[in-house]
Amino acid sequence: MTKRSTCSSSRPAVSPRGGNVIDAAPLFAALGDARRLELVARLGAGGPLSIARLTEGLGISRQAVTKHLHVLAAAGLARGTRRGRDQLWEIDARRLEEARACLDRIEQQWDAALARLKASLEEG
Repeated sequence: MTKRSTCSSSRPAVSPRGGNVIDAAPLFAALGDARRLELVARLGAGGPLSIARLTEGLGISRQAVTKHLHVLAAAGLARGTRRGRDQLWEIDARRLEEARACLDRIEQQWDAALARLKASLEEG
């Protein structure tokens, strides 16, 4: 399954690479959970980690961590690889960059809208 750009940069809900802004919903839904954000932070800081290492200090079961990791994987944010008996998980930084780019575009759109509003109010 290939991942597409997930955020629109223009009025139509289509990005230059063909992605629809609605495609960003699973990405942000996956990041919208505190436990998953914590897992993303741990994976980003520590490189590939086993479920046992990711579970340490979280206060939730390995099964719960596994479910959260599968949600992150479904959104393209993490991937697991088997090494011996362990499943090691790592972050996919490209998807985080897509999220960042999406938020940057939204910020630019809001800045432009606010600038137009300010200019309109100053004229009238």
